[in-house]
Amino acid sequence: MTAEPGTTTPSSAELPGLADVLGPAAELYLDVHRHPELSGVEARTAGRFAERLASDGYEVTRGVGGHGVVGVLRNGPGPVVLLRAELDALPVREDTGLPYASAVTAPRPVMHACGHDMHLACLSGAAALLSRTASGWSGTLVVVGQPAEETLTGAAAMLADGLYRRFPAPGVVLAQHTVPLPAGMVAHGDGPVLAAGATVEVVLHGRGGHAGAPQLAVDPVVAAAALVLRLQTVVSRETGPGEPLVLTVGRLHAGGAGNVIPDRAELEVTLRAFAPETLDRALAAVHRIVHAEAAASGSGRAPGIRVVNRSGTTVNDPEAATAVRRAHEDAFGAGRVARWQPSTATEDFPLLGPAGRDLHGVAGIRTCYWMLGAVGPEQWAAAGATAAERLAAVPGNHSPRFRPHVGLTLRTGVRALSAAALTHLAAPAGSVKVASQTPSAVEG
Repeated sequence: MTAEPGTTTPSSAELPGLADVLGPAAELYLDVHRHPELSGVEARTAGRFAERLASDGYEVTRGVGGHGVVGVLRNGPGPVVLLRAELDALPVREDTGLPYASAVTAPRPVMHACGHDMHLACLSGAAALLSRTASGWSGTLVVVGQPAEETLTGAAAMLADGLYRRFPAPGVVLAQHTVPLPAGMVAHGDGPVLAAGATVEVVLHGRGGHAGAPQLAVDPVVAAAALVLRLQTVVSRETGPGEPLVLTVGRLHAGGAGNVIPDRAELEVTLRAFAPETLDRALAAVHRIVHAEAAASGSGRAPGIRVVNRSGTTVNDPEAATAVRRAHEDAFGAGRVARWQPSTATEDFPLLGPAGRDLHGVAGIRTCYWMLGAVGPEQWAAAGATAAERLAAVPGNHSPRFRPHVGLTLRTGVRALSAAALTHLAAPAGSVKVASQTPSAVEG
């Protein structure tokens, strides 16, 4: 993770086979970035992605599990490989100053602050490249544009709508995610890659009244403030130092005027842990503390508590992860393939593999999920003297100033997805598959 940008920048001469697909992929990225859509309402984004897949010869189905898009390319006998990217954006007001910055500001600002637009563009480019080089592999590609990842509901919705029944069920599922590392790099992790997570909505009831007579009311704002502080003890006083757990109150809303004590306060809490038992214990603690603070407020009404979603830990299949890492080392050189430390970000990606077997009923699916550096050389160099300083200074995912370096990130992401897919697809009839030949196949 300390490689310098100068060593992570591949020359255009290395990638002659990418030239024809990078232009359309970049156009898709810029368009989707400028017109982001929130979870569950990604109709325009899905339409643009579906158009690109159809133009590259895929059988395209829209409306799977909401606005999900599935493209299938059947290319003879062999394995079924699924490549997945996300469609949705975040309720963030963009502050990058880019000429292609989000144009969506009302009724609320929306931004692709997590990189899903880049993931989708990379997937579009890889799908096009693999279609155009189909003479070099055999098998079936399933390309998925998934809605509602940010709400951790999209993968389950697509599976419930028959993703693995209506379309070829995969043997391996592959995906990548932008991170604030130098563009031109990829990063792989062993064991847990991302944490399990849960989102909890809380409603505290009060008794509204005049701000000048608080003794005649029950103030849910005070109760909410106490709750926010008390919840911090779930980590600091109820969880051992060897059990990673993150608890964040990311939303607190109450009232509409400074001189009115409101009737209710609403909070949204996220919890993240690597061990399911740690997450279970933390959720139980949240329930206990919410009820106790509500009782202490004297409102006389029970609070509302609802677990909105829950996701499992993202753990790579060892065999698939080793194969993809080797393909990336062949494609980029070992110096541009870093080691990834477990992150407490969360994903619903695990449901597409073994963690979702109760939903999809398919045994033996292998998964691999890696990170894609997105910080341009100039931005990385200007961020500090050491890698630690740069990682602290560079705007990361969910920041209003998050801005991937378009050209280098897209080029690397297309190649990374293509190499990963090719290492799991079969060689064409009459040829012998050799691992070291993967990069040339990607280069076309």
